[in-house]
Amino acid sequence: MSAILVAGPAVEPVTLAEAKAHLRLDSGDEDALVASLVAAARHTLELATRRAFVAQTWRLRLDRWPEGRAVALPLAPLIAIVAVRVSPLSGPAATLDPGTYRIVREADPPTLTVDAAVADAGLPSGGIEIDATYGFGAAATDVPQPLRLAIQRLVARWFERRGDGDDAVMPADVAALVRPFVRPRLA
Repeated sequence: MSAILVAGPAVEPVTLAEAKAHLRLDSGDEDALVASLVAAARHTLELATRRAFVAQTWRLRLDRWPEGRAVALPLAPLIAIVAVRVSPLSGPAATLDPGTYRIVREADPPTLTVDAAVADAGLPSGGIEIDATYGFGAAATDVPQPLRLAIQRLVARWFERRGDGDDAVMPADVAALVRPFVRPRLA
């Protein structure tokens, strides 16, 4: 199983103006740095929580349907399933009718269960593709405030230290803000 980013977020959860206000920066001299720190902080916290913050589309590739045909999706929260495709041994992939699978968005992890009548992939590897959109919403303001504040605090820490110190350790205040959003690891 592999997950590939198909379309990243259109906006960051924290705007450049919000980050600069948090840092108390008035000039635009370091806008590029601050913007890159916001993107890096979002990415770091998405990895730590195993959640997508702002709407983004990912492709999950499977070799075969799992036992019970229930696929645990890799991220949360799930906004929508875009497409489910199954590739035969030769020819183009067939897109499944949404009536042939069920989605449980509220589960953690969200799951997609495929009907038994759906054929297995004919290709030996990567013959099943599930495109799904994850995130709290399309707008920055859809992201819960504790996560937005965690991004701002992480940006401030990185901006102030600029590589001095141990950046590999999640600061305690940031960890406390994201702790309620951390998804458990699958066995």
